[in-house]
Amino acid sequence: MRKTLRLATALAGVGLLAAPASADTLKEALAQAYFDNPSLEAARAQLRATDENVVIQRSARLPSLDTTGGYTEFITGGTGVAARQATANLSLGVPLYQGGAVRNGIRAAEERVDAGRADLRGTESGLFTRVVAAYMDVILNEALVTLSANNVEVLSVNLEATSDRFQIGDLTRTDVAQSESRLALARGDLRTARANLVQARETYIELVGEAPTDLEPPPPLPGLPDSPAQAVAVALDNNPDLIAAQQRADASEYDIAVAGAGRLPRFEVVGGPGYTNFLGSRTTIPGSGAAADQDDLGIQAGVRMTLPLFQGGRVAAQQRQATAQAQAALEQVIATERNVIAQVRASYSSWRAALAIIASSQAAVDAAALSLEGVRAENTVGNRTVLDILDAQQELLRAQVQLVTARRNAYVAGFSLLAAMGKAEARDLGLGEEGVLYDPVDNYDRVRDIIWDWQRDPEPVATSSRTVDIPAADGEVVDENPLEEFDTEIIDYSDTAPPPLETPETNP
Repeated sequence: MRKTLRLATALAGVGLLAAPASADTLKEALAQAYFDNPSLEAARAQLRATDENVVIQRSARLPSLDTTGGYTEFITGGTGVAARQATANLSLGVPLYQGGAVRNGIRAAEERVDAGRADLRGTESGLFTRVVAAYMDVILNEALVTLSANNVEVLSVNLEATSDRFQIGDLTRTDVAQSESRLALARGDLRTARANLVQARETYIELVGEAPTDLEPPPPLPGLPDSPAQAVAVALDNNPDLIAAQQRADASEYDIAVAGAGRLPRFEVVGGPGYTNFLGSRTTIPGSGAAADQDDLGIQAGVRMTLPLFQGGRVAAQQRQATAQAQAALEQVIATERNVIAQVRASYSSWRAALAIIASSQAAVDAAALSLEGVRAENTVGNRTVLDILDAQQELLRAQVQLVTARRNAYVAGFSLLAAMGKAEARDLGLGEEGVLYDPVDNYDRVRDIIWDWQRDPEPVATSSRTVDIPAADGEVVDENPLEEFDTEIIDYSDTAPPPLETPETNP
């Protein structure tokens, strides 16, 4: 049962390795979630909406062209006065100076686009962490169901043997009752394990969009750090949540300047043609008797300045508000940094602890198996009771459960650590081999230079698949070697591995 377990830290920077196509692999599950998960698709759509803020802000510095038309019927009038008129005007406005509001507004919008991209990275890595946990939970619960089913089978055989020996007077009714009690508890544990397996499979379906089928053991995790300090250093440079917080703080600095621009003068060039037609209702020119023209065409051009003098304190309030929001954004950067540091250190500790538990649990499984074999042998010569056998069997089961659970926890904690470090995204995991990865820059480049007011995108349509037609999961497992599913190469005691955990000294 004991095998060599290694941690593939030498695979730093290498994507997850593909497993045989005969079964679902972790890489396939991550790719399916990447291309089909509705939460991730919604985050991408939200970023596309954020991209438009740059276009909206930039439009304020571009020329505007308006046309107006009207018809007027004069109720009163005299000689030489028109009775009706139709007008048409074309107005052109070209902004020259707006106090820096447009320039800083564009910069703030661009910073928020970058923050949105970091948020999308965070959503992506968060989804992958959940998928990895769901994948490992399915494998874990399948192993636990198999262990529980094996335990029921062993206790059933034990009860049958105990009953036979009771019939010949070799054992007492108490021995039979003890065996029946343990078997009943084991059957209850099996039902619980199957219910937990159903829940794990349904969670997998929710995240991945497909039912799990014969999941392969996961591949080694790439690029795990040698120390908490190294992990924190990488996270401070790459964690998407921290990057997004910093970029929002930068954007809020520009908001202060935008608010302050409301007290500065604005200049713009204005002009355009105007046309009036009196529709034959204009009579002679008063005092001359000459016929009056029935239409008039004029063109005007000029420069307009707007200088705010008093706005009731509105601009000052808006600037104070923007200043307070900028301070809040700066504090949020520190809060996010603290959270990232705590998350990285905790994940590193959980990962290392799980590795240590794997080693001790493997030793416990070996010892418990040997102990059970010895107790059974001693029972045949009368040195051990039936209760001793039952206790030894339960001890072996506990050790096996702890071993498979520790292997699951080690993998999930290791992946969570990579996610907190900003190293668990599609490109890091090699998902580009499964299809074209989503690039948020493509949409930004597409919309940035659109100035045509009548352009529009197609009607929104949900692209993620529904799971209503996927059959309900069950708690059945076909697996004779539950421990093999977790016997992956995730531990290494070589020179490239992290140093062993120090055991604290105890007082004598």
